[in-house]
Amino acid sequence: MIGIAKPLVGDKEKELVNEVLNSGMLAQGPKVKALEETFAGVCGTSHAVATNSGTSALHCGLYALGVKCCDEVVTTPFTFVATSNPVIMQQGKVKFCDIEEDYFNLSTDALKEAVTENTKAVIPVDLYGHPSDYDEIRKITDPLGVTLLEDACQAVGSTYKGKVAGSLGDIGAFSFYATKNIITGEGGIMTTSKEEYSDAARMFRHHGQSEKTRYEYHDLGYNYRMMDLQAAIALAQLERLEDFSNKRRANAAKFDEAFKGIDGLVTPPVMQDVVHVYHQYTIRITEQCSIARDDFVAKMRENGVGVGVYYPKPLHLHKFYREMGYKEGDFPVAERVSKECVSLPVHPGLSEEEVQTVIDNVLALAK
Repeated sequence: MIGIAKPLVGDKEKELVNEVLNSGMLAQGPKVKALEETFAGVCGTSHAVATNSGTSALHCGLYALGVKCCDEVVTTPFTFVATSNPVIMQQGKVKFCDIEEDYFNLSTDALKEAVTENTKAVIPVDLYGHPSDYDEIRKITDPLGVTLLEDACQAVGSTYKGKVAGSLGDIGAFSFYATKNIITGEGGIMTTSKEEYSDAARMFRHHGQSEKTRYEYHDLGYNYRMMDLQAAIALAQLERLEDFSNKRRANAAKFDEAFKGIDGLVTPPVMQDVVHVYHQYTIRITEQCSIARDDFVAKMRENGVGVGVYYPKPLHLHKFYREMGYKEGDFPVAERVSKECVSLPVHPGLSEEEVQTVIDNVLALAK
């Protein structure tokens, strides 16, 4: 089976993990500090705060932005639930907004209607590794003083108009989960150029304690710290980020060329002045295609190609969010593309033969 993802762990990762094991400092320590400094440099931000997951990075970001009980936060329903759940964890109110079908990100037309004077923050998601249109989003949010929390969990290394993901919002959040573009197994990091946000996040991840004064609890906080073991892996992975991203783009370019002109099969476009990092290479199998999406998925898997469907149902149609008053028909674009999307293996661990196998199978089924 050709996997939809493949963690690539080399000698440098093992070497740095052994350094940590031999040091006796397994929890948050010098490797975490080194990761924070290095990652901030990669993103072009002044600060980075390492956490134990992408979810906790998002939660730290919401706390730092001051989201609290009943505050309205606008985001997309076409994403993993970790984007919206931290809003609920902060006792805020999730307000979903429809997407545009090309890049699967927030529709700025829909956002104009969704953002009001009651909106505290917006969470754009750089879905599948393609950044949202931040200039257009800021034209809507800045006049109202609405802050942006960039969910860049799938977009490490991507750029928008020369700026790197993680620096596009007031705060950025990344995941290092085992299937992401760089991995630690579990882990995440929050980025910002505002010291007040960084300080708040550091306190929040450490049980509400300032890192300068132990055993004084200034506010409710959590144990969201990253271990040095995780940071060691991330530091080695960061050295390979450019190579990983280039291989993903090269594989995506082969797919783009191979799938040209197939009726009803829509390949992922890239916005002008954007560098895509293809966390997923996500095509759309529309009604005009010769095969239905679910049949395509089943046949590909039968043939040994591990495709994925991210995400089969928008968040507003799940029981938890339906109970908040959402219903079918609220966000028609998200609902339609959720029935069309399928992601093909694009990761840097693919051999040339495996890339060609993916292409051959797609052509055999859809052309």
